[in-house]
Amino acid sequence: MASMVPYDRYGRAIRRSFPFDDLFDDFFTSPLVSASSDAAFKMDVEDAGEAYVVTAQLAGVERDEIDVELNEGRLSISVDKKETEEQKSKNFLHKETREWSASRGVYLKDAAVEGLSAKLENGVLTVNVPKQVEKANVTKIAID
Repeated sequence: MASMVPYDRYGRAIRRSFPFDDLFDDFFTSPLVSASSDAAFKMDVEDAGEAYVVTAQLAGVERDEIDVELNEGRLSISVDKKETEEQKSKNFLHKETREWSASRGVYLKDAAVEGLSAKLENGVLTVNVPKQVEKANVTKIAID
């Protein structure tokens, strides 16, 4: 186990051994790391006492391209960014914007269903998730 090296370190190790420029950079980069860091958005989760405050950086994303869902304590934020028909009809010489989709989630064990709110302002989605009083799931049973 001590000799195992993560994929992203192979490129650095090979470059030290051989004088190739960037031949091995993309080959040994994990597709999961590069794909998720490319399309995923940044998300912060704050415990604000009576509630959780979740913020997601979604610059350039419209309200109708976002889906926020709370299911059994798991808060999921999904984005499906699509090009408009106006953009598709243009003749771009160079284009760095693209269609993409990403989903991020966090488990909030004491999240309440009532009182949830979400607001998108200046490219930042803010979701307020109130906390509920945790009920003890342990029941004492008397022995006869």
